[in-house]
Formats: sequence, structure tokens, C-alpha cells
Amino acid sequence: QVQLVESGGGSVQAGGSLRLSCAMSGNDPQFYCTAWFRQSPGQEREGIAQISETGITAYYARSVEGRFTISRDVAKGMTYLQMTRLKPEDTGQYYCALRGGICGGRWSDFQYWGRGTQVTVSS
Repeated sequence: QVQLVESGGGSVQAGGSLRLSCAMSGNDPQFYCTAWFRQSPGQEREGIAQISETGITAYYARSVEGRFTISRDVAKGMTYLQMTRLKPEDTGQYYCALRGGICGGRWSDFQYWGRGTQVTVSS
């Protein structure tokens, strides 16, 4: 079993930055593909960034590529999402998730989820 706890959300004006953190604990979380998802008001949850267990390979949704950066510190059991040039459409609940196996740009079959942290971007 793996536990995930997100933090770092908040309210920011458009153009600003935030860094989200995901604390991972439990059964060898370092061997998992880690991802960030978000659910904006009235929309389905979407995958926006994922990073391999080695921290070397990352994938991004087009909506955030070039503005968001995912990273992980395996030794500390942490995954981060640095968000820059935030837009009002980035508003939503952000979730950290883990899945066994390689990432490969797939957004399905994530087994473990945190409870989320809210990000609100005002214009």
C-alpha cells in the first residue's frame, strides 16, 4: 500500500507561480510511475504531467507543456509540480497518483491517489 499527500495549493493571480508537493510513503513508492492530474470545474479529471520511477523521463499534456515541470526526489519520497505562467483555466483540484510499471505517456490504470489540493487562478 502507498499513501500520497498533496500540498502547496492556493490562490494566485494569472501569470503567477505555485509549486505543488506530493509526499509518498508506504511500499516502495520509488518504483512507481508518478503523475499529476487535475479536475477543473465542470470537466473530467485529466492527466497533466508524469515522471518515470528514475525521474529521467517526463510527459506532459499539451495544455501545460512549457509552463509546468514535474520532478521527483526519490530519496525523500517526494514528487513536485512547478507551475509557472498560470492561467485561470488552470484552476482546479490537483491530484498526485502512482502506478506500477513504466509511464510511457499513458494516463490510465493509476492505482493510488491522494486527496488533492486546490489551485485557484484569478484573472
